[in-house]
Amino acid sequence: MNNITFGFAGLGLIGGSIAKALRKINPDYIIIAYDTNPSALDLAVKDGVVNLAAKHLDKTFETCDYLFLCAPVSHNDNNLSRLKDFLSPTCLITDVGSVKTPIQQTVSRLGLERQFIGGHPMTGSERTGFANAKAGLLENSYYILTPTPQVPAPCLEQYRELVTAMGALPLILSAEEHDYVTAAVSHLPHVIAASLVQLVRDSDSSEGIMKMIAAGGFKDITRIASSSPAMWQQICLNNHTNISLLLEQFINALTSVNEEVKALNESKLYDFFDEARSYRDSFIDVSSGPIKKSHSIYVDIPDKAGALAAIVTLFADHDINIKNIGISHNREQEEGVLLIEFYDETSVTKSGQLLASDHYTFHIKG
Repeated sequence: MNNITFGFAGLGLIGGSIAKALRKINPDYIIIAYDTNPSALDLAVKDGVVNLAAKHLDKTFETCDYLFLCAPVSHNDNNLSRLKDFLSPTCLITDVGSVKTPIQQTVSRLGLERQFIGGHPMTGSERTGFANAKAGLLENSYYILTPTPQVPAPCLEQYRELVTAMGALPLILSAEEHDYVTAAVSHLPHVIAASLVQLVRDSDSSEGIMKMIAAGGFKDITRIASSSPAMWQQICLNNHTNISLLLEQFINALTSVNEEVKALNESKLYDFFDEARSYRDSFIDVSSGPIKKSHSIYVDIPDKAGALAAIVTLFADHDINIKNIGISHNREQEEGVLLIEFYDETSVTKSGQLLASDHYTFHIKG
């Protein structure tokens, strides 16, 4: 396994994190990468992650055993078409896109079905680019594999083992099933969150009262509306059939609930919330998924000078990076007045230990 060569067409956050994870697994792996951002390639070479920075998508990739297509979804098709004639017949091709059917259609058109296993690492970060990539980004996150029917079983097993070695949790689905599942648990929620935000915007008074008190539950369920509009535009365009189907079902479900609300149907309304709560509480608590978990702590602090500074200093003294910090004025569903957000679960755990040792009352947001 030491002489394996990996190629990357795109070296942003996800591609860079995969490359770093591979380098961590085996320092002897050969990694070739191309990216439209020369500074990303320079940094990758300087950090020892990439052995060879390719200036073009050309025969530089002819020795690759694996090719990762890590550009935006709209560019992966063209990149694969450009590389097709340079790739070895034994090179396993994969991608990291959140929609699988379009790329598999391109693979079929190019006659590469025996070499392609779609991939979707269900992880990410608000920070983008190779500079923010890290090997641990994949750890404990689902990594969905969507092999074509023509892919030999040993190739699929090899790739599954590689994903496991990177610390991720491989899950094998068909491309069609993947797109339907992610439409339900990732794509549709982003549409709903954006719609809720726009509803409040359009319904708010001129004084902006709704916006002023929009915290607690509302802010939490609409957090994902802050995601990249360009990315979600492309996801909607590429997975439009599934998103539209599920959106229609959701609209019908809302209509049914609306009828029960208008009818003041006590039992039906209770069952509606009770069944939703029971099913929601049965979810597995996985740190990474299509909708990123919020790494947050609520802390009770006294209303006196220096209280906030004491918290910030405590974390700074122990090298804990704070992503965001603020006072929560609407705490209907939260515990604690000070909301602190971190970049990862490790920081939350370490911060909780520090707060406990200093006898703060706090609540780790689940």
